[in-house]
Amino acid sequence: MPEQNHPTVAVTGATGALGSRIAAELAERGASQLLVARDPSRLPELTGAEARGPAHYDDKPAMREALRGASTLVLISSHPTGKRLEEHATVIEAGREVGIDRVLYVSLIGSDVIATYRNARDHWLTEQFLTGSGLRHTVFRSGLYASTPAALADDELVVRGPGGSGRVAFVTHEDIAAAVAAVALDEGNTEHDGAVLDVTGPEALTLQEAVSRIAESTGKPYRYEDESLEEAFKRRWQLGISGAQIEAWISWFQAIARDEISTVTDVVPRLTGSPATPMQDMGWWPEPNTAW
Repeated sequence: MPEQNHPTVAVTGATGALGSRIAAELAERGASQLLVARDPSRLPELTGAEARGPAHYDDKPAMREALRGASTLVLISSHPTGKRLEEHATVIEAGREVGIDRVLYVSLIGSDVIATYRNARDHWLTEQFLTGSGLRHTVFRSGLYASTPAALADDELVVRGPGGSGRVAFVTHEDIAAAVAAVALDEGNTEHDGAVLDVTGPEALTLQEAVSRIAESTGKPYRYEDESLEEAFKRRWQLGISGAQIEAWISWFQAIARDEISTVTDVVPRLTGSPATPMQDMGWWPEPNTAW
């Protein structure tokens, strides 16, 4: 029988790749959930879960209604629109106004005001807002997704970028979801209050090694080709990619090249009781040309 003594957890972004997995993990553990989305018709049907919305991140009245009745908020970040801090702050304040007293925020590894990866700077701003909010909170700095290199591949299954020989501990969506769910359901434990947890895979790989793992897993000839910054810019510009997207794409590779995100942690096994998943064992891969 499902446990009945869990808190009610609100999960935003519950139609996305990570949010849906967190929701599924919570449901499997018998949690009571509020699943929040801009389009509630796309939400998964899970035991113990109630669909809420439509609620956009920047719509405080709608977010108040969507979050009402929950005590813990799992905040999945919004898209990098240039107003990510404002959107996240709106969700957090809406939650506070209707009784949320704990926020679990999925941030990004390497988050810093001077981080190389542009999106990591956005996340740092939300972390600062949370620190000053007075709410109980835990920050999960997700490692780079193990699925991303495959999504960056072109139609010939070549991943090109200025990543050099730097290393990164790619992590699966499932491992992140399991770590977040473990803390979400342990509401009375204050051990992780105020903590910043780097959630990583089990080993730090170069991009060439990581792409080789994808080839091993899929049986397809994925390969990595390193580029200079000049080559990377020129190719993306000729493809008609926007400046903001080019910056995000190149800075992702450069964060790897500079070894800013090569740390391997024990967060996944420590929180879940299971080892982090090796990249080649992920079990699913996105289609090429599906990133950015």
